Amino acid sequence: QLQLVESGGGLVQPGGSLTLSCAASGFTLDFHAIGWFRQVPGKEREEISCINNSGETTNYTDSVKGRFTLSRDNAKNTVYLTMNSLKTEDTAVYYCAAPNGWLCVSSRDEYAYWGQGTQVTVSS
Repeated sequence: QLQLVESGGGLVQPGGSLTLSCAASGFTLDFHAIGWFRQVPGKEREEISCINNSGETTNYTDSVKGRFTLSRDNAKNTVYLTMNSLKTEDTAVYYCAAPNGWLCVSSRDEYAYWGQGTQVTVSS
């Protein structure tokens, strides 16, 4: 069974840091890009970052650029999203997803595999 599992979410104060993990089972991430999304109630799921299969290319939406960093350890079949200088507006459920190819894609519809999400709450 092909599966992605996110972990590492939790409650953190503004200005704090968290690292989310996205672990794959049932398939290898060596041939897949990984995208990270987040969603708050009442809003559409928004893509915030993507890393290609080798880790050489990363993309970030403007709202997280300079604060969030993607990395991957293909030997561990895991991708990491390190989030620094967190703001209250970063509060959301965070999801990782994989398309069928090794490049980052432009459409959410092109992501074939999704995790169940992990809650991140930034609050004092």
